[in-house]
Amino acid sequence: PAGSKGKLVALDCEMVGTGPGGRTSALARCSIVTYEGDVVYDRYVRPEAPVVDYRTRWSGIRPRHMAQAVPFRRAQQQVLQILAGKVVVGHAVHNDFKALHYCHPKALTRDTSQIPLLNRRAGFPENVAISLKRLTKALLNQDIQVGKSGHSSVEDARATMELYKVVEEEWEQHLQQNPEHK
Repeated sequence: PAGSKGKLVALDCEMVGTGPGGRTSALARCSIVTYEGDVVYDRYVRPEAPVVDYRTRWSGIRPRHMAQAVPFRRAQQQVLQILAGKVVVGHAVHNDFKALHYCHPKALTRDTSQIPLLNRRAGFPENVAISLKRLTKALLNQDIQVGKSGHSSVEDARATMELYKVVEEEWEQHLQQNPEHK
């Protein structure tokens, strides 16, 4: 596997809309869990620009969450300290990194939306990005992202780590044998 289990964390972020028409995605909640699913970090984050669209249906974020939110720069600093040197598991994790204005080393990134093996196991086409919700249902028989309250980034991060575990040994072996995929 990817070194020691302590080096692995799963990351999931929730975004809100800022700028004209709320079209710019900005970080509003960031959650990080360990290999075992324990929460290492879970904070609401106040974007630098005013929030135009809370996207509550998807993000679960409401205006009241911003009252105690950590300013973006501080949250970014805290999160990057945790991610440094870690293998980061995420689903379409480039979106999370983008929201953090951060680039994680590719060799230390495991994107569950880009693992053909996972899709194969679930009976989906290999080179199609399948939603976290559908993969979690197919492989773990768990329902996530249900209800009107929106997504929970902790629940999503835990589900992502569980999906990674399904193919961990095979996937890590594959990466060792095919360094160009890192």
